[in-house]
Amino acid sequence: MSEVRVRFAPSPTGFFHIGGARTALFNWLYARHTGGRFVLRIEDTDRQRNTAEALRVILEGLHWLGMDWDEGPEAGGDYGPYFQSERSSIYLDYLGKLKDADRVYEKDGAVYFRLEGERYRAYDNYKKCEVEKVKAAPQVIDDLVRGRVERAEEQDFVLFRRNGEPGFHFVNVVDDLTMGITHVIRGEDHLSNTSKHCELFKAFGEEPPVFAHIPLILKGSGSGKMSKRDEGSLVEEYRRRRFIPEAVRNYLCLLGWSPKDDREKMDIEEVIRLFDLSGINSNNARFDERKLAFMNTAYLREMSRKRFSGEAWDYLVRAGVLKEIGVDTSGWDQRDKRYFEEVMKLCQEKARSIEDLPHFVGYFFTEDYPIDSGAARKVLKQGDPHARLREIRRALEEVASFSEAKLEEKVNELSERTGARPGDYIHPTRLAVSGTNVGPSFYGLLCMLGKARVLNRIDRFLSATPAPV
Repeated sequence: MSEVRVRFAPSPTGFFHIGGARTALFNWLYARHTGGRFVLRIEDTDRQRNTAEALRVILEGLHWLGMDWDEGPEAGGDYGPYFQSERSSIYLDYLGKLKDADRVYEKDGAVYFRLEGERYRAYDNYKKCEVEKVKAAPQVIDDLVRGRVERAEEQDFVLFRRNGEPGFHFVNVVDDLTMGITHVIRGEDHLSNTSKHCELFKAFGEEPPVFAHIPLILKGSGSGKMSKRDEGSLVEEYRRRRFIPEAVRNYLCLLGWSPKDDREKMDIEEVIRLFDLSGINSNNARFDERKLAFMNTAYLREMSRKRFSGEAWDYLVRAGVLKEIGVDTSGWDQRDKRYFEEVMKLCQEKARSIEDLPHFVGYFFTEDYPIDSGAARKVLKQGDPHARLREIRRALEEVASFSEAKLEEKVNELSERTGARPGDYIHPTRLAVSGTNVGPSFYGLLCMLGKARVLNRIDRFLSATPAPV
């Protein structure tokens, strides 16, 4: 078998959609699995809609997801140019081949491809008029995902538009042909185009590549194809929200493919080893952002402490997020930075995402933290929280040096003496010293804050929060 050559061919006209990222990923995985080449080709013939910013978003999104390309922008290669806007001479050359074969004609300023077959007149319900149709031989597509598909084209189609720009079908085939693409892996919505592409390959006297049309990605509700207007549909949204790129990539692998053993969280090296086109499902895949968020949390908690602290530092400090909640980090010294790292080490096990960290850790860095009203209602309606706070405050004051073991022992002793449960002390104390009822381990939290701050915060909470009548 000759070297596998696959391509991802986005148009830089908007955002980087999850569906496009999944298509790029499946091509990349197949290239890496087979030892082939992954080509990035930019379909930028639509000069009115193409933007440099849209191209930047695509390239940065691919880099963020860890997909390198063997040929294309930034990488170069022997089959360029890799921008369609720079391939005009190639398209004109191949148009000349079709002209020599009498397979093109001009009509109303556009250049059309002439299908072979018996021609007849028929009424077109869409155009509301009589049109010329052709009884062309059906094109047989042995699709590696969809199976055997037969489709016959009935009307000639445009190769060059009135404005002189080449059409999608023409440049798509010419590029695949001249770049030696062996496998075309793309969304199922392109299956209807494939018979046109096969007609063009046949007219050029060339065998078409192997096709694999992967399933569509549906909205979370399952009510239709996911579009760029749907919430959670853009790669750059997850970058902005500081999702872990490995988690997003792992989840995208599962949208239409599985390793057949019910595994979900997998290292990319293992996915590459197992990935093959025969493992792609024909059923549409449903996008579940909650499942993606769950996977992101799993990756976050298994991340090295050093990387987690670095990601948190970039988000909370470099991006000014702590500053937004009133924490001035401009004067931080090495002691402050070590404290930051210790806080992150404590919080990593329970943090759900990087973007949740301001609410999850803000109270470690400021005394001006809010009291969550929902958490307060839940905690303060249980038993007599103010009495429990006064009792635990007296008990904590007796602990000379805070350690998790000593604090846990003290709370258990207090619970045995009063008959209250340990949770009756833990929940109101956590609320008082952090403003919420969720967070890292309770005893680790108290140790990190230190005895003086814990006692002061309990005092302040008791003074500011009236006991229920």
